Amino acid sequence: MPKLTRRSFIKAGAVSLSLPLLDAMVSEKTTAGTKPESGIPNRMVLIHRPLGTYHPFLVPEKTGLDYEPTRYLKPLQAHKKHLTLISGISHKGYPNSHHTESAMFTGVSPEGLARADDIHNTISIDQLIAEKFGNQTRVPGLTLNTANCASLSWNRKGVPVPWERSKANLFRRLFIDGTPEEIAREIKRLEYGRSILDGMRNQLKTLSAKLGSADKERLELLESSIREAEKMLLQDEAWVSKPKPKVEATIRQFEQSEHWVASQQQWYSLIHLALQTDSTRVVVLGLGEQGQQNIPDLNIGHHDASHHGKDPAKIEQFARYEEKEYQTFAGFLDKLVATNEAGKNLLDSTQVLIASSLGDASAHSSDNLPVFLAGGGFKHKGHLAFDQKNNYQLSNLYVRMLQKMGVETEKFGASTGVLGDLG
Repeated sequence: MPKLTRRSFIKAGAVSLSLPLLDAMVSEKTTAGTKPESGIPNRMVLIHRPLGTYHPFLVPEKTGLDYEPTRYLKPLQAHKKHLTLISGISHKGYPNSHHTESAMFTGVSPEGLARADDIHNTISIDQLIAEKFGNQTRVPGLTLNTANCASLSWNRKGVPVPWERSKANLFRRLFIDGTPEEIAREIKRLEYGRSILDGMRNQLKTLSAKLGSADKERLELLESSIREAEKMLLQDEAWVSKPKPKVEATIRQFEQSEHWVASQQQWYSLIHLALQTDSTRVVVLGLGEQGQQNIPDLNIGHHDASHHGKDPAKIEQFARYEEKEYQTFAGFLDKLVATNEAGKNLLDSTQVLIASSLGDASAHSSDNLPVFLAGGGFKHKGHLAFDQKNNYQLSNLYVRMLQKMGVETEKFGASTGVLGDLG
């Protein structure tokens, strides 16, 4: 086999690494701002909490809507009729490990998670939605991460999607228009990007003829990224000259906050604005481990508290972290309910899932995950319970969520059917 210079691959790889969100999100013909005939688009928000839960403070004894609210459910009682807690559900067969968060929203079969450093993932639910509806909004989908943890969003090739960690950068991207000079420069940048990709494709065709089968597979992955990047550039070109929506908030409101509770509130406010202005229709938010700084009633770290070993003092500390997270989440639901949209509220058209890839962090258990689904026009059940020892397949819920979004599918991840209990 002829030897190829390393420069040939570095030249392509460097451009590949600098590409924007690499996902097949838009059709070849991009129409900016198209809405469904009803005028009210469907939306989805996926939120991941990293450290499981303390189940005795979460899961009520009774099922249905007539349950006695537990400690964690009390902050959410205002949304009881628009919220379902699902217990006895998980990605069945996953290893008891933190790294399962990488597959939280893909539901890949357990074989794909053999080792933390060798994950063979599949497409995540948000990216499947972005493929279908992403051409209708300025941003096909938002992937947000508050900590330097594993990616939650994965493209069709099982490649992690880059995430945004800066609230100020996100606000600027969605709501601050560039000057005419900046817009002109951006248009030139997009044109230049397309010319580079055209050149790369031609080079790869030449290289492919000289390679063995293993290297050809690697090049196919790069070619897929090129196609995805071209589609993303098409979308950027369709929107670059269109004015961004005007909001009352300012970028100063999303500068670095003094503690994590306020930071989570800022992220939720940004997501609310993005949905309210129809800037995107699917969002993934990864919440990181929190710290006790500037919170008077927290004395130990979040991770330490979650690995409590049934120590009552640590359990109480863990409960205070979780209570604050659920209170903040309730505030986000308040925002959605308070936003009117064609006679309904924003929560009616927005599926909001909040869950953790761990059930009991103290045991590193991947069973019995804490899963909430709110809004989205579902017939909510209050508390929907499945077998605690033989869990229901979480990917079956994802199939139902995709169907509700208008994606025609009977299969997602390792699903075995579809959850029909939510109507």
